[in-house]
Amino acid sequence: MITAALASRGEVIKWMEDFVAEKMSEFLKSVEDSWQPADLLPDATLDNFLDEIKDLRERARDLSYDLLAVLVGDTITEEALPTYESWLMTIDGLPQDPNGPWMKWNRSWTAEENRHGDILNRYLFLSGRINMREMEASTQYLIADGFDLQTDSDPYRSFVYTSFQETATNISHRRVAQLAKKQGDNLLAKMCGHVAADEARHAKAYKAFVGKIFEADPNEMMLAFEDMMRKKIVMPAHYMRELGVEMGKTFGHFTDAAQRLGVYTSSDYTDILDGLIKEWKIEGLTGLNEAGERARDYVMALPARLKRVADRMKAPTLEYKFRWIA
Repeated sequence: MITAALASRGEVIKWMEDFVAEKMSEFLKSVEDSWQPADLLPDATLDNFLDEIKDLRERARDLSYDLLAVLVGDTITEEALPTYESWLMTIDGLPQDPNGPWMKWNRSWTAEENRHGDILNRYLFLSGRINMREMEASTQYLIADGFDLQTDSDPYRSFVYTSFQETATNISHRRVAQLAKKQGDNLLAKMCGHVAADEARHAKAYKAFVGKIFEADPNEMMLAFEDMMRKKIVMPAHYMRELGVEMGKTFGHFTDAAQRLGVYTSSDYTDILDGLIKEWKIEGLTGLNEAGERARDYVMALPARLKRVADRMKAPTLEYKFRWIA
């Protein structure tokens, strides 16, 4: 065990290797035990393939405009996976041994996430309701433009971010699944439910990583948590745009649609923060210095402040015509 007084970030991350290796099978599934997009989508090798496509298109015809917009935005976000994988590789102090647990985690996490964009993209293509070229251009933009998550290549801030973001993604996909079921598309509901379940496991993993860091270096971890919450957690697709649209403009319209549908709202942001405070037992933390205590006070008071703001916010009503939707 490392003492907080002696711990550097690199030492803490190195110390966590055994923990990451031990928990790998809990947080990730083997390839043999994983679902694949082909398990859920029409099978082109079967004689009834065209009939299944026709049924899929008929169900998709009844999906609301906002639900389609959110689904496309979610798909573009998932398909920007190369950006997220390369970002994780830049975290300071993360051991680069290709056979070590951290690199195995990064590759295996990426492999699980890769299926999400695959299955959603294929569904949207088959639905006949999407201008695929426009959507594909937005995906290319998002990967080319990159992002700034304000984590400064710091593992502590980065894992606060991923804990928050994976939880938010779970909520979004789960709500889309619920809405798809209500609108009569059980296949889409099942697909989004599978994606949401993956995101829930990934969120659990990153929360566990932060919990472990709190054991070794509570003060610095507390300061990193505070810093991320002062900056506010931005979604990884915050630079999202369409052809002919300024960088980041489309993302605002995408989040408006999500807010109107109740897929992801300002209240969800507050609930996630409240959940992380409870998960990491922030109220009962020991070993904090004066700056750490001030950081804790700020974080503990933040959910109530955010809730007051969320209660005053109105759902956006201005609708936007996305170039993605045919």
